[in-house]
Amino acid sequence: MLEKISELKFYAQELYHLESILSLLFWDQATYMPQAAALARGKQRATLGGILQQKKTDPRLGLLLSAAEQEVRQNNLPYHSNEASLCRAMLRQYDIDRRVPADYINRMLEHSSKTEQAWLKAKEAQDFKVVEPFLSQTLALSQEYAHFFSNWDHIADPLIARSDYGWTVSQLKPLFTKLRQELLPLISTVLAKQNQRPPACLNQCFPKKDQLSFGEEILAKLGFDFERGRQDLTAHPFAIKMAHEDVRITTRVAEDHFSEALFSSIHEMGHALYELGIDKTLEGTILHQGTSSGVHESQSRLWENIVGRSLPFWEYFYPLLQTYFPKELSTTSLPDFYQAINTVKRSLIRTNADELTYNLHVIIRFDLEVDLLTGALKIKDLPEAWRERYREDLGVLPEHDSQGVLQDIHWYFDLIGGQFQCYTLGNILSAQFFKTAAKQLPNLSEQMRTGNFSNLKNWLDQNIYRHGSKFDGPELIRLATGDEGLKLEPYLEYLSKKFGAH
Repeated sequence: MLEKISELKFYAQELYHLESILSLLFWDQATYMPQAAALARGKQRATLGGILQQKKTDPRLGLLLSAAEQEVRQNNLPYHSNEASLCRAMLRQYDIDRRVPADYINRMLEHSSKTEQAWLKAKEAQDFKVVEPFLSQTLALSQEYAHFFSNWDHIADPLIARSDYGWTVSQLKPLFTKLRQELLPLISTVLAKQNQRPPACLNQCFPKKDQLSFGEEILAKLGFDFERGRQDLTAHPFAIKMAHEDVRITTRVAEDHFSEALFSSIHEMGHALYELGIDKTLEGTILHQGTSSGVHESQSRLWENIVGRSLPFWEYFYPLLQTYFPKELSTTSLPDFYQAINTVKRSLIRTNADELTYNLHVIIRFDLEVDLLTGALKIKDLPEAWRERYREDLGVLPEHDSQGVLQDIHWYFDLIGGQFQCYTLGNILSAQFFKTAAKQLPNLSEQMRTGNFSNLKNWLDQNIYRHGSKFDGPELIRLATGDEGLKLEPYLEYLSKKFGAH
């Protein structure tokens, strides 16, 4: 009998349920909650969050974890077993939670609330100076957080580990530098070859109701189970899990631009498929979640870009799309439509960037984060550093701070560091995973061309999704692909093949 493991699972289930309730409160707040209820909802979430934090740092949990770990050793349970994995993951999280004092958390949360409000004012005023003193304090809090951990080589590493445990600056910096070096000339080449006046077929009036109906038909065909999930509207799309049988996604619709809702829906569906595919035996524990932000992003990017923006995908779905929008698309050829959804252009806004230039936006932010944390860059000089990198890498300059350093909320509601690497990690991994799947699934492109996406989803279920967070990101890569680690080459091959043909 694994007595201590059983006790640990019961304790983990209480934490899991509290997290689930907080997720439900957040989902409601972002979708249907009356605006006037915001203050009360904030108090509800704070109360539950306080209870959760107390339970996560309770010394009795530490004793239980030690006893359970000893039980794992005594019974020679293998590294990959659910029991050993649960102890490993909970011990790591407990160590993190215990290192960060409650006083710090309170100070950080209070400051974050004030900073977010200052950011909203600064963005409206298009003036970084409005929020500059708040961001200076955020940087100090970020550096303070990093110093709670002495077992890292770089000050940014503990901040990266909050969402992408297993990766460090020493691994990511050279990888991103190499990617940037490869992207800059490729983008110039593609832009020189690309039709300078891309098809305008996406910029028409596409009724909201029809967009949502078409999107839901796509999601179902790709494998999203509407018996276990749902889609709703929100201002800022996200996916969220309440339970093994309850994973929800959100989207937003722009009637004057077709791409926004559909690709947002497919993106969030990628996150949802990951959560829905986790082994049910892991439910009620910390293992019943995606292993890292980067791996999670790999699934949203794989479905959104490698599948959803591919030619085989639209060879199957474009005739259906034309039946939904005959007036808008009946005279638009598939090649024109395909070019429209894959048009490359130099742009200022990360969230609107095309697939090829997107990573430059992320790498700029990652580099600036690292420089801020090390002291190589001062907060007061951040807007100009931002402008210079955008001029150098993307050939554009923001007209004001709201197009520049104020465009993303990340640094203004949380810490500086570890906020952006997941997006490019996800892009790189999406190609690495897909290449492995294609090797093991004969005629995968032909399957997609005929509307068969089940074999790809099953491969992802078996090789990635079912493991939840039993393994960290680097471990999962080795397990799923057989590669020694993260590889940039499959992603570069994918981009060159796709956009080299523009």
